[in-house]
Amino acid sequence: MDIKKTMENLEKNGFKPYFVETKEEVVPLVKTLINKGESVSNGGSVSLQETGVMELLKSGDYDFIDRSGLEGEELRNAYIRAFGCDTFFCSSNAVTENGELYNVDGNSNRVACIVYGPRQVIMVVGVNKIVSNINEAVKRVKEQAAPLNTKRLSCKTPCQVTGKCISLNKEDAMICDGCASPQRVCCNYVISAKQRHKDRIKVIIVNENLGF
Repeated sequence: MDIKKTMENLEKNGFKPYFVETKEEVVPLVKTLINKGESVSNGGSVSLQETGVMELLKSGDYDFIDRSGLEGEELRNAYIRAFGCDTFFCSSNAVTENGELYNVDGNSNRVACIVYGPRQVIMVVGVNKIVSNINEAVKRVKEQAAPLNTKRLSCKTPCQVTGKCISLNKEDAMICDGCASPQRVCCNYVISAKQRHKDRIKVIIVNENLGF
């Protein structure tokens, strides 16, 4: 894992990287990147919980678009509002040393906002999510991120039971191969290789293991 190389390549690809040593440094940094009163929202993320970012968003200092507990049309409206917010917070399933972001989603509101919509995206990423290349990123999701997230979300999928994607049993498994479960969490696969709107996506790399 080469953090310096990763950050240099993120910068070259139009992303804005930041580095902090500890999770306690994340919130003070985030406060410098957003203004009070601005609209903010988030994708599902253990990393945001572990670093205190979710507590910050709910502090009342921001127009927090909270989708938790909503259903039906209310939930849809929250997703649409989040798509146009000032800042969207999330993590990344993997960040490559080549400066690419790899994200896989089930509901896919998160990857939609990463790709387009919010004025800026702030990702909080532990060093455990840095991998050498896209192939390793794919492997990481199938072996770690997806199985652990299915347990967190109580999804009835094979990987929730076995701890790895069913596609890994195939010698010629492709990136999109997976189970047929209605609750499958791997539905849309997004590789962010270049950011045309320079620095729109900001990646805070934390020198600790965070999330899945």
